[in-house]
Amino acid sequence: MFRTALRNVLAHKARLLMTVLAVMLGVAFVSGTLVFTDTLGNAFRNQSAKSYDDVAVAVSTYADGRDDDAPGIDDATLEKIRALDGVASATGRVSGFAGVADPDGKLIGNGWSNTGANFSPAENGKDGTYTFTDGAGPVENGQIALDEETARKGEYRVGDPVRVATNGPVKKFTLSGVFTTEDGAVNAGGSLVLFDTATAQTLYLKPGVFKDATVTAAAGSSDKAVLDAIEPLLPKDATAQTGKALADEQAAQIEEGLAGLNAMLLAFAGIALFVGVFLIANTFTMLVAQRTRELALMRAIGASRRQIKRSVLIEAAVVGTLASVIGFVLGIGLATGLRSATSLIGGKIPAGPLIISPVAVGAAFGVGILITVLAAWLPARRAAKIAPVAAMSSVHAVATTKSLIVRNSIGAFIALIGAAGIVGGAATGGEDGRYLVAAGAFLALIGIIVLIPLLSRPAVAAVRPLLEKLFGVSGKLASQNAVRNPRRTGATASALAIGLTLVTGISVLGVTLGQAIDKMTTDNIRADYMVSMASGGSLDESALTALSKADGVTALSPQQSVHFRVGGEFHSASGVTPGDVEKVFSLKTVSGSLSSLKDGEVAVGSKTAKSNGWKTGDTLPVTFDDEKKAKVRIGALYEENEFLSPFVVPKAFADEHGSASRPDIREIWIKTDGGASKANEQAVVNALGDNPAMSVMDRQDIRDTFGGFVNTALNIMYGLLAMALLIAVLGVVNTLAMSVFERQQEIGMLRAIGLDRGRVKRMIRLEAVVISVFGAVIGVGLGVFLGWAIGRTLAEDIPGYALVVPWDRIALFLVLAGLVGVLASLWPARSGAKLNMLTAIKTE
Repeated sequence: MFRTALRNVLAHKARLLMTVLAVMLGVAFVSGTLVFTDTLGNAFRNQSAKSYDDVAVAVSTYADGRDDDAPGIDDATLEKIRALDGVASATGRVSGFAGVADPDGKLIGNGWSNTGANFSPAENGKDGTYTFTDGAGPVENGQIALDEETARKGEYRVGDPVRVATNGPVKKFTLSGVFTTEDGAVNAGGSLVLFDTATAQTLYLKPGVFKDATVTAAAGSSDKAVLDAIEPLLPKDATAQTGKALADEQAAQIEEGLAGLNAMLLAFAGIALFVGVFLIANTFTMLVAQRTRELALMRAIGASRRQIKRSVLIEAAVVGTLASVIGFVLGIGLATGLRSATSLIGGKIPAGPLIISPVAVGAAFGVGILITVLAAWLPARRAAKIAPVAAMSSVHAVATTKSLIVRNSIGAFIALIGAAGIVGGAATGGEDGRYLVAAGAFLALIGIIVLIPLLSRPAVAAVRPLLEKLFGVSGKLASQNAVRNPRRTGATASALAIGLTLVTGISVLGVTLGQAIDKMTTDNIRADYMVSMASGGSLDESALTALSKADGVTALSPQQSVHFRVGGEFHSASGVTPGDVEKVFSLKTVSGSLSSLKDGEVAVGSKTAKSNGWKTGDTLPVTFDDEKKAKVRIGALYEENEFLSPFVVPKAFADEHGSASRPDIREIWIKTDGGASKANEQAVVNALGDNPAMSVMDRQDIRDTFGGFVNTALNIMYGLLAMALLIAVLGVVNTLAMSVFERQQEIGMLRAIGLDRGRVKRMIRLEAVVISVFGAVIGVGLGVFLGWAIGRTLAEDIPGYALVVPWDRIALFLVLAGLVGVLASLWPARSGAKLNMLTAIKTE
């Protein structure tokens, strides 16, 4: 039987080609994901370990220029550490945000990973963390060094003046050197600016204070002994651990970070393989049907049912093994391509070998072979049930009425339970609701897949008159062929339905969220511009002062963050400019007046006030982060604004009870005379000193920024689902090709009685379009239903939520489905039209 199975694989290799392609693509997705994430993890782990090779102990603090309770490590403490037995050296580090402009004045890097740090040379004048390729490190005020990539992008050479932006005004420095580094921020696409230590301390903390320190041990000293000696010397906010422990901790964080990426990619690989199951099952079902007499003859000469079943499963295993080998090789190529693509889009992966782990190999072959064998199990079971005598007299086994009733009843039951779960999840809302929707979606999808053969008959019957009217006999024959074998049509349409269910659901959800975000921006903002740091950090007070003097500015208010506790409960507040805040934000007063902010009173969001039982005129006892206490009076209640905290307080209040030395100004909102214009925008940019680290956005930019996250996520999802849709298309090609082979005699007869080659091609193409559009309609309908349900679970967290059905995208999906049908039919239609009439008529 094994030799028979191998012979059958070789005999039907053309018909098994699509199955091999489907499994191959799924395996490539799985193996590529595992190899890529393993390679990524290994490279970053090695980089982390290398960074701490010579570090015996690493000391870190939460030192912040705004927080006096986190003082950091002063020079005296560092000297005490250096004086300890077993310590060879101790280096203080201080860091923060620093950005450099390219030749066009734009920030080099992505903002959040643009870093500034101190150059800390040893007695030999070198800092072992950095390797200089040109010049030397900065040793005095007015000098900086840049990482090699930033210097290249900015076209800077040693000796050039460089404008450097931190949280304050832009300052000009002289480039003293260019270096290479394995710093994680640079590898993430950012930049690194080195200052002399005194300048870095002044910029980020205060003179004589470091945020972190690294300690190397003298020969013969253990890291643990050095750690034990250092700990009693440290301030209360400091933590210390050995270099190895820190490297291990970072390795664990890397693993955790990559686990999410791994899970997401494998989930989409799973979807692709799930779609492939239908193609595989369809292929083997058709092969079994076409080989009915052959299998019957084997039964007649003594082959048992078990042997017949085993023969089909061996064929599947051989196909799965072959596809897995090719898919695994392609997966390695995919991992290499992903690595290169990451570098092209600005990410820098540390050097290291491609990691092909036993898990990746095992998963690739296990998944490929297992999926193929499982998908072939039902066809193998049907093959084993063929009765020798009955099979000798019938080419095709027809499903019994009882089997169809059982199938449709089970499908309807599962679909109803799934639909109930989806509706129940939508009604429940929140995270629990989303779990219910996910479970319901799975069951509904399974139920619909089981029912699709039943649904295909009325669906195709509905379009049959149109096909006959437009395409004549070709349209009539195409509609009849589409429902000749409903199970085959259903399995082919199911693959497309699964892919389009997910694509449509994601589209509905994405467009709905995008509309809600756009409405939130429109309804809440009156300002013409918003200024913020590209790094997401705090703006310097000097920016507010400069903007107040800018031409055309008619209203100006910061969004300055401050925190306090009321009755033990933590609350955040926005410090704003009284009188101007109403001009830059749309604030609807529920009671009281926002003018009370000028009198030192506060405004509270109506939902927050209601949940705490507060009203206008109430006095609240508050406790600040420094444990100082005060009483504040509620002067107004307002409808919550998504761009402000639940408490709105005068800026003077935020200055008094926040950090006076470095106010936490997150944004500055500006209203200008005449509204947004190029002239007004340029006036704002000029007032900020053309600072590349400061982002100036108008209302449309703000919409695009928030909406861009949704669009980016949608595009990623579409890209990842493309593999599943490609496999679905292969399924259509496969079904039509094998259907043409199966119907050779019939096509020969049609040709003999006058159906020309053109109409044969049209018949096959229309059949493909009918199947594709039918699957697309099912997928789109279920996708809209799921998009609505998931949206309802998010409604409470999204102000202004309202379902938006993207009819334009849905129409595009249906048109593309029809186009897919046409393209998928090109080869089968051409093959069918080229059949020799006499040869085809003689075919059994």
